[in-house]
Amino acid sequence: MRRRGKKPRHRRLLLTGAALLMVLMAGFFWYRANLDDILEKRFQKGLALRDAGDAAGAAELLRDLQTKHPDAARAPEALLQAAKLLNFSLNRFPEALLAYLSLERDYAATPQAAEARQQIAGLYKYRLNDQPRAIIAYQRLIDNDGEDTDQLQYEVADCYFRLNNFEQARIEFENLLRNYPGSALAPEVQFRVAVTHALEGDAENAMVAYREVSARWPQSPYAIEARFGLATVLEERDRLQEALSILEGLQGAYPNREALAQRIANLQGRLGKKLTGR
Repeated sequence: MRRRGKKPRHRRLLLTGAALLMVLMAGFFWYRANLDDILEKRFQKGLALRDAGDAAGAAELLRDLQTKHPDAARAPEALLQAAKLLNFSLNRFPEALLAYLSLERDYAATPQAAEARQQIAGLYKYRLNDQPRAIIAYQRLIDNDGEDTDQLQYEVADCYFRLNNFEQARIEFENLLRNYPGSALAPEVQFRVAVTHALEGDAENAMVAYREVSARWPQSPYAIEARFGLATVLEERDRLQEALSILEGLQGAYPNREALAQRIANLQGRLGKKLTGR
């Protein structure tokens, strides 16, 4: 005979299960309602870890935030910050590249993706030393009318230079001068045009290009370097007195005084031997 007032065990279990479900549902709705605040706090914690010097912890937290909540408002910025930490602080370049590429693919219309495209090009060139892929990445930026296009054109030219493709490097440098004649890079670019001629053994065009730097941008530091380069070409062509006159004119202006003094001494020695016939 059952005691009055005591509920059967299965009914108590049902009530307990229902109560637990209600608690879980309430927790779920609260979590959804406050998710943006939760993720913002998590994002700020990642930045705090970064600022405190824990680059690895910050990168992991920020990457995890984006992976688990790819549609969150902070997801693109979290992925960008994680990529930067992997790239600049942790030197984990393949992982950084993957993060940048993911950002470019999954959040193509965001400002973070635009920055990622810039970083991808620089990472290929300066971190991974993959000049062919860097050229493609920089060219894409140029084709998409990116900012500082003269700088991007310079990077393309420099990539070819690093590949020892001096002819193509010169073509790219000359395109830059033609397309952006007022660029602040122009003196350096003209100097490097001269260097490509010199490296290919084309002394006549090298001398013309070096002289143009000094003539067009006499106040530029590259005008001094161009005069030094011109003296080098003249010396190689055994025009020793001309080379010496240029180098002596650089005294007090050339930044590497020791190297300049050594070059002058060597030329004076060669001229002395030439005059004495030794």
